[in-house]
Amino acid sequence: MRRLDQLLANLGYCSRREARDWVASGAVTVRGAVADDVSAKANSADIRVDGAPLDHPDGLLLVLHKPLGLVCSHELREGPNVYSLLPARWRRRNPIVTSVGRLDKDTSGLLLLTDQSALVHRLTSPKHKVPKIYRATGDRDLAPELVARFASGTLTLDGETAPCAPAELKIISPREAKVTLTEGKYHQVRRMFAAAGGATVLTLHREKFGALELDDLAPGAWRELPLDYFG
Repeated sequence: MRRLDQLLANLGYCSRREARDWVASGAVTVRGAVADDVSAKANSADIRVDGAPLDHPDGLLLVLHKPLGLVCSHELREGPNVYSLLPARWRRRNPIVTSVGRLDKDTSGLLLLTDQSALVHRLTSPKHKVPKIYRATGDRDLAPELVARFASGTLTLDGETAPCAPAELKIISPREAKVTLTEGKYHQVRRMFAAAGGATVLTLHREKFGALELDDLAPGAWRELPLDYFG
């Protein structure tokens, strides 16, 4: 059980101070009775706001089709971000909704968003080796030798000393390839091509995260996943 003002604030309805006005207005009920004390504790399942159950009181897990031009940072100085695509209430939640790993503004595709910090840690930890598949287009024909270079486990990125984990590279047309990674270093796909002496990556799109795909999700759109989707 938690205090009414804490629940309302953490779920993005209002600030804890504003919760007093919400309760005073009669908008909040607990087990059918109008609430009259913001400090009263209640189970989230028993609370209604304007007659509706609380908005995702147990947490959020979303798959988003990230469009180009948006960053995954909450820092407004870095430019328009993916969180602007979400309902305003979700953007005010505490814990904050964040991305599972990042895609830079010039990369599109599948991005997970959640307010579950333990899940973020689990899915981004290299020891769990969650495969992520990207489709990359280069500025020149891709040499067949790149397949072995990516798979070798010896490819070292500029400025780093530890090599990348083995990655699968499938050339699907002269200038297009699919890359499967099990780690998530900064700008890794682009930097791997550069380190291998291959093409400069012109376009990059993430198609899969584990077994999860975008299916028919349009750019900028998202859909909810059950919190136990990844077990």
